Amino acid sequence: MGKRTAKELSSAAERFCTDGKMYECEPYGNGHINDTFLMKCRNENGETVSYIMQAVNTNVFREPEKLMDNIYAVTEFLKKSETDPRKVLTLVKTLSGDKCYFDKNGTCFRVYPFITDSICLERPESADDFYECAYAFGKFQRDLGGFKADTLYEVIPDFHNTPKRYENFLSAVKADKLGRAKEVSEEIEFLKARADFYGVLTESCKKGLLPLRVTHNDTKSNNVLLDAKTRKALCVIDLDTIMPGFSVTDFGDSIRFGASTAAEDEKDLSKVSLDLDLFAAYADGYLAGCGGALEDSEIMLLPEGAMMMTVECGMRFLTDYLDGDTYFKIAYSDHNLVRCRTQLKLVKDMEDHLEDMKNIVKKYCRK
Repeated sequence: MGKRTAKELSSAAERFCTDGKMYECEPYGNGHINDTFLMKCRNENGETVSYIMQAVNTNVFREPEKLMDNIYAVTEFLKKSETDPRKVLTLVKTLSGDKCYFDKNGTCFRVYPFITDSICLERPESADDFYECAYAFGKFQRDLGGFKADTLYEVIPDFHNTPKRYENFLSAVKADKLGRAKEVSEEIEFLKARADFYGVLTESCKKGLLPLRVTHNDTKSNNVLLDAKTRKALCVIDLDTIMPGFSVTDFGDSIRFGASTAAEDEKDLSKVSLDLDLFAAYADGYLAGCGGALEDSEIMLLPEGAMMMTVECGMRFLTDYLDGDTYFKIAYSDHNLVRCRTQLKLVKDMEDHLEDMKNIVKKYCRK
């Protein structure tokens, strides 16, 4: 998004209702979409009060006002069941009462209070960490149970619409812009062979087995803050992709990323498999956090959610590879192909252990 000048950041900071005047603002974290800064202000008592200020990437989020309406509606709703300010994000409004500020260049800025004594893990360092992340996302689901999902703006249409993703994949195969299809025939056939699976969740929704809920849609461990001392879950962050969706896809994306025995782009496929112990730990934490909010039919579809998110991700990586690597950032020429193969290997291992996953989640059903 380009480098932000000190003058630009200072001018934006002055537009928000912060406790004191900004004296320092430095890049913070390693997010890939928005520009994030740790902003420090000094109040009248000489105390330092810290905030997170972000410049929203409007190339990705083209209607930032609607995005901010989503975030404000959800966070205000969450405050009805959570009074601890460290356990829910709070938007700092502008001096004119708006949820964000647009500068003369059209840059959209927003501000949150910094949550002190918290840590954010790129990957869980233990099964307990994974459990806590799961609990946070489960509680997020439970606390938003009374929120009407269909009132939210769909930030990225068809984001987890796997049948639509499959259509896009088939189009990419047919177009074959760079002549790469011949070298990935095995991967293409793998995805085509599972065409009947891609509609399982959408059809379950139509049958009333899978209700539409408020979903986070980016449920990696680095989107949960843990207490730095106790390592217990504090709150869910990065709410940009909150949209109507399925609980099982939020669950599934966490499993895809966190319960794999290898990195997302591991070249040695012999290292790639599903860690059933981590799957069980996450299921335990997620469903404890949900506190009975999910229907039995949803619980029994959690394994399909994991498989769906993994195969969808592999499909997206291969689609991008065929299209010329225009969406995902790559570090080398066949990076997306490597990622695709890793996901497809993980899908196959999940298929082989579907019954095991079903047995793990079945004990949480009420009937």
